[in-house]
Amino acid sequence: MGRLEAIRIFAKVAETQSFSKTADLMDLPRGSVSRTIQTLEEQLEVRLLSRSTRQVSLTDAGKLYYERCQQILTDLAEVEAELTHARTVSRGTVRIDTSGSIARSLVVPALDAFYAQYPDIDVRIGIADRNIDLIQEGVDFVLRAGPLEASSLVARRIGNARIVTCASPAYLERHGVPRTFADLDRHVAVNYASPRTGRILPFAFIEGDRTVNITMKGRLAVNEGSAYIESGLRGLGIIQPTRFYVAELIREGKLVEILQDAQTLSTPLSIVYTNRNHIHSAVRVFMDWLAETLRRNPDIDG
Repeated sequence: MGRLEAIRIFAKVAETQSFSKTADLMDLPRGSVSRTIQTLEEQLEVRLLSRSTRQVSLTDAGKLYYERCQQILTDLAEVEAELTHARTVSRGTVRIDTSGSIARSLVVPALDAFYAQYPDIDVRIGIADRNIDLIQEGVDFVLRAGPLEASSLVARRIGNARIVTCASPAYLERHGVPRTFADLDRHVAVNYASPRTGRILPFAFIEGDRTVNITMKGRLAVNEGSAYIESGLRGLGIIQPTRFYVAELIREGKLVEILQDAQTLSTPLSIVYTNRNHIHSAVRVFMDWLAETLRRNPDIDG
C-alpha cells in the first residue's frame, strides 16, 4: 500500500476515532486499517494515535500530522478535479440523510431528471428524523425541514416551505368545515409531537404582525410525518403539515385545504454539511442540483 493511501486511511481514523468505522466506510478489512497505521507510525518513528478499548485519539504529533495531511489531501483533490473535471463531476457516490417524508415527497420523485443528466453518480439516501454525526456515519450532507440547532456545521438555506391546514373529505362531512379560528374549538386534530422533545406542537397562524398558536383537542398524537398524514387521510382529525408533503393528495381530492384565507407560518428547508475546504465534485453537483430543483417547487419560497 502506498504512502498516499495510508495517509487517507489515517485521516479517516482521525475523523471517526475508530478503526472498525474506518474499515466499514472505506470497505477495508479491519486488520488492514490497523496494520496500515502501525506501519505508518514505524516509518515516521512517532506514535500518531493513542489506543484504548473504547476509541482511538490523536497524540500531539498525530494532531500536527493530521492537519498537514488534510491540507495535502485537499490540495490533491482540487488539482485532480481541475485536471479531470468532466469525469469527476459525472462519477461518484453521494450519501445524504433526510426524513422519510422529504425523501418520498421531494427527493425521490425528482431523481429521474438527475440521472438523465448524471447517470454515473450513485445516490444513497439514509432515512432519519434525528440529528446525526455526519463524519461518524459517513454522510455528505443532510436535508432538513425546520429550525436548526446551533452547531459547527454549515447550513445552506434552500427556502421556506409553506404549511397548510387540511382534513379528509370524510372528516369534513362528519364534522363540518371550519371557517374561522373560533370554529376550531368544535373540532379535533391529529396532534404532532416533536421527535426530540415530545412536546405537542400547536396549530400556528399569522394574524397581522403576530403569531396565533391554537392548541387543538385531539385523541391521537404522532411524532413521524408519514403516520401524521396517514392519520389525517383516515379522518382521525385535522392536520397542519408542510404543504409539499400533501400536494398530490390535495390534487387528488384525498385531503381538502381549509381556512385558506388564514395565513400560516412557513418552515425553513436547509442543506447541512461539514465545514470542509473541499467537497467532492459529485457531492457538489448533487447538492447544487437538489437546491435548484427544490427552489422551483411551488410550495417552497426560495
